[in-house]
Amino acid sequence: MEHLMDDIDKKIMQLLQYNARMPISQISKEVSMSQPSVKERIIKLEERNIISGYHTAFNLRDLNRGTTTFILIKTEHCQDLTDFCNDAMEVTDLFRISGEYNYLIKVQTSTIEALAEFQDHLIKFGPSKSHISLKNILENRVLL
Repeated sequence: MEHLMDDIDKKIMQLLQYNARMPISQISKEVSMSQPSVKERIIKLEERNIISGYHTAFNLRDLNRGTTTFILIKTEHCQDLTDFCNDAMEVTDLFRISGEYNYLIKVQTSTIEALAEFQDHLIKFGPSKSHISLKNILENRVLL
């Protein structure tokens, strides 16, 4: 029988989502369990692909990529657009969506001018609408 996720697993996941580098010793204190038990639970969550990886967050403004833009695009050239986005360093996320437009692209550029240059390359795929983020209110929200 497969191990169901319980409240302790959820607490471990919350702690890791806030700080993926939190030591097992600290997690064990937070959930009142032994370190080997916590390690075993984490391994099981990884094996079941509930925890699918650990990531590093970057300050994009300090990396000169602080302009965030969301671009809606309508295209019939889906594979070409996907290939283009895979190769474009400005693209951080690509979503297939429903509605009038069929893709949502999230891009990070250094300036509005760099964004305009990126958009010039998108024209060949079809009509698009851009929405520049003025302020990030909520990002990478903890899901548990």
